[in-house]
Amino acid sequence: PKPEDKTLERSTVQMDYIGLLIMESYPVQISLEIQGYLPTPCHALRVSVVPPDEQNRIYGEIYSVVDPSMMCIQVIKEIETSVNLGSFPPGHYSVYINGELIGEFDS
Repeated sequence: PKPEDKTLERSTVQMDYIGLLIMESYPVQISLEIQGYLPTPCHALRVSVVPPDEQNRIYGEIYSVVDPSMMCIQVIKEIETSVNLGSFPPGHYSVYINGELIGEFDS
């Protein structure tokens, strides 16, 4: 999210795939893999993830923002991106995106 998002309209993202990529490193690095579609090319992807809670649950949101006054071609825009979640202290973690469990990992 960006500070200027407050002036934009929030919208959804059609997601075909959301998964975790666990990199063989020390410490282990975790990334969120996202594939899907934005409603139009004028929409911008946003990913918000908060630190783990006391039960090692990581919650996040994937959404888009757009300036509703902007003229835009009405065609979907394909997205494929990776978002680095970082490394975590030793433990078992569960990752929830938009309220759904998408994966678990051990650090």
